[in-house]
Amino acid sequence: MPLIYIVEDDEPIRTELAQVLERSGFATASCSTFDAVVEGIVAARPDLVLLDLTLPGTDGQLVCRELRERSDVPIIVLTSRVTEIDEVLSMTMGADDFVTKPYSSRVLIAHIQALLRRASAAPERNVISHKGLELDLARSVASAAGGQVELTKNEMRILALLINHAGTIVSREAIMRDLWDSDAFVDDNTLTVNINRLRNTLEKIGVTGYLSTHRGRGYSV
Repeated sequence: MPLIYIVEDDEPIRTELAQVLERSGFATASCSTFDAVVEGIVAARPDLVLLDLTLPGTDGQLVCRELRERSDVPIIVLTSRVTEIDEVLSMTMGADDFVTKPYSSRVLIAHIQALLRRASAAPERNVISHKGLELDLARSVASAAGGQVELTKNEMRILALLINHAGTIVSREAIMRDLWDSDAFVDDNTLTVNINRLRNTLEKIGVTGYLSTHRGRGYSV
């Protein structure tokens, strides 16, 4: 069964989360001290991480960034910090999803299941290319004349969807359905954050202006 690693300093909430997850068929692990969070996660090799932002002695966004540098494990930020800047920073640091407290158990489980499905889905083709950009789906690497760069899962899925529909406009709703299986649980701003992250990542290999925004309609390459 999938292993979910819980990073939450409030013991009652941590216990409640574990019970909710275990009733839904997941195994759980967690930490009770927070001086070596990333090391504990890497050692546990979980299938997904639930990460609070407010932690003693550190900040969840810093944990997220360090973990993303060492692992591609799916990360859901689960926090009572509900400002737009917290969500934007979390996604920029490498989180795959953002759920606010108080949370609905059903909605949380839906987020987890959707993210696990995306993480386990095998790409249909190994390599696709368009306008001088090559995307290796198996390795989640984009290559161009300026070199190559590793993409996050969301960056890879967005880019693959747009390349597979090159020459047409892909609506924001279609992209959100592809990323999160349903647009019902996703704030529209989350997609904008992911698109901007993808643009910034492609700029690292000299690819600029690759994604076109069509206001009120969607995106294209």
